[in-house]
Parts: sequence; C-alpha cells; structure tokens
Amino acid sequence: MTIETLTPSTTGQVHGKASFIEPLLVDIAAQASEADKTRTISPSLVAAIKQNDIMRMPASREISGLEASVVAIANELRAIAPLCGSTAWCLWNHLCVFHLYAAALGPANAAFLSGMISRREWVCFGAGASSQVSAIDAAGKVLLRGVAAFASGCRYAEWGGVAFAREGVKGGLFTVVDLRSPGVHIRPTWNGSAVRASATDHINYDGVPAPLERVVPWPPKHRALLRRPDHLVINPRYREDWVALSVMWLGAMATGLAQACLNDLAFSLRDRIAIFENKLLDKPTIHLNLGRAQALLSAATDTVYAAMTETDARIADRVAPTEADYFRQTSAGMQAVLLSDDVMKLLLRVAGGNGLREGTDLERRFRDFQAMPLHINGHVDRITEQLGRIALGLESTNPF
Repeated sequence: MTIETLTPSTTGQVHGKASFIEPLLVDIAAQASEADKTRTISPSLVAAIKQNDIMRMPASREISGLEASVVAIANELRAIAPLCGSTAWCLWNHLCVFHLYAAALGPANAAFLSGMISRREWVCFGAGASSQVSAIDAAGKVLLRGVAAFASGCRYAEWGGVAFAREGVKGGLFTVVDLRSPGVHIRPTWNGSAVRASATDHINYDGVPAPLERVVPWPPKHRALLRRPDHLVINPRYREDWVALSVMWLGAMATGLAQACLNDLAFSLRDRIAIFENKLLDKPTIHLNLGRAQALLSAATDTVYAAMTETDARIADRVAPTEADYFRQTSAGMQAVLLSDDVMKLLLRVAGGNGLREGTDLERRFRDFQAMPLHINGHVDRITEQLGRIALGLESTNPF
C-alpha cells in the first residue's frame, strides 16, 4: 500500500469547493485577462452568472432564495477570486448588498425582494466617499437627485441601493431604485489599478423616483435596531450585519487568491533555472519563504472560516448577534486579509523579476489583491481602532 503524504486529508475541513458557480469557472478564467484590459467583464459571462443559482444564495426561502450558509457563499467566492478578481469583487458586492436590502427593507417588502431573486437580478450599493443624494416628495414617491460613489458592479446591476436625505425629515433614509429608470446615469470613474473591471463607478440620479413604501429609516446605529427582539425581520439570518459578512467573505476571497498563487508558483519553480544554471529548488530560501507563506495562509483560512462557522451556528439557533460578535466577525476577516497580504508579498519575492516576466497570472492577481486590504469595510485602521475603544470600555463610534 502506498501512503500519500503530500496531500492533506479533507476530513473535518470547513472550507470546500464551489458548488453553484463550478460550471462557469472555466469561462470566468478565460475572460479574465481581457476583462482586465477592457475594464469590463464579458457581457456573455455576466448573462450566464445571472442565470446561475449563485444569485439566489443570500436570500432566505421566504423570498425565493436558497438560504445558503455563510460558509457555502464563502466557498463560491473563494473559488472565483483567483480566476478573475473583478468578477469575484462584483459578485461579492451583490451577495452582501442583497443581505443589506433584505435586512433594511424587511417583511413589508418581501414580495418585492422575492421578485428580484426569482428574476436573478443583480444589486449594488454606491455609498462611498463623496456620495451625496437627496430627495423631495412627489405624489406617493420620492425623487432622488445626486451622486452615489463607488458603486461596485453597478454597470452589471439592475438595482441600486441608495442612502439619502429627505427634505423635511430628520435622519438618514434608505431605498432601492431600478437602475434602468430614466434619470439614472452610470459614470465610469473607476481607474484603479486593482479589480479593473469591477465597475466601481459613480451613479448619477436626476429625478429618479422611488415609492414611499420602499423608503425605510437608515439610522446611524442600524446594527442595534436589527438585534432588537421586537424588530421584525424576514429571517433570523438578516439580524447579522451585512458589513460583517462582507469582511468575512473578503477574507475568504483573499485566502483563495493567495492559495492559488502559492500553488501555481510552487509548481512553476520545479523546473526553473536561476543564474549560472543553478536550480531554484536548490535554494534554501525558496523552501523557507514558501513554507512560511503556507503557514500564514493556513492560519488566515482557519481564522476566517472559524468566525463564519460560528455565524452559521448562531443563525441556525436563531440567536441574535451582539456587538462583540460583530467585531469577532470583522476582525477575523481583516486578519485573514492581512495574513494573505503577507503571503502575497512573500510570493512576489520568491517569483522575482523573471517570474513576473514569464507571463504568469501572478502580476494581475497581485494587482487585484491590493484592493482587499484597502476596502473600508475591512480596513485595519477602522476595525482595530474600534476594537481598541471596546477594550478601553468606550462606546463604539463605528457609523456602520
């Protein structure tokens, strides 16, 4: 009997392969370089994704969804991220933003949300720095005017979430608008080096209507509102904060991208020759750096998947999260991204100039990865500052 010692057992392993998106993985990879050049995901791929059940994963059964676990959604995104960072980024936004829609709009809008999911429509939410949208009343509707910034995936989406101020109303409000409506203009403003085809653009609203029944409060501390037992939600999963989910899923994507880079680089090094005909495999620093990278990556993966497993258990038991749970989720996702960042830097060092020159996907993947530790939801400064305040017994100032 031959004993295989180089392949780890999967018994008890939490992270796993993608299920729903698996038939499209080859197509996602095939268009990645072109998407990077043109800054647009293949229209045929976008259409195929919209017919895939991955679009229904974050929705509960009450609204025509699959009610997939947090871990299952992470596995899908983790599989996509190494193939095309922009596609993963847009789907990541759709999946966590739909969770926001369902939590914010609540049972009163269940039929509206169910229709959206049944039609497998794409959603987005522009609320980045420089966003400024206001509204006036108009015969049972509000008319929205202004700019919503950093709306990742908006070019591919049917619906856009809008945080806005309304004339004569104290406090913020939230609604969802049809991006196919007259008065909506998507301005292609995303020129970042990473996730080039993510369409993280600006949405201009010029008198775009939204019905009053779809306008809900957007309080500064909306997490606290969702946790109240007397606050009705469509499903217990929507008591979990969408930002926390987004950070954990971002951490899962980071580990998937970094693991693929490590595997590909290690394979390519087996036959590479260094200067003066020396084999790279004879260099002890290669072994050291790759070993360190794998150790960091294993820690990153275990960290974020442990937090997601806890989240799924809490949802199954119908236990509302606490503020401590929120920071457990966000800090786990953040740490997974930071550890993966260290891995990517080690791999770049191992690859060297020749490794980048030889036409591998490392350079594009490295660029795509840069967006992950910079995203505001999982940014180390934002999360650790709040954790510090909690440790000191001070009230959180986190607006999300």
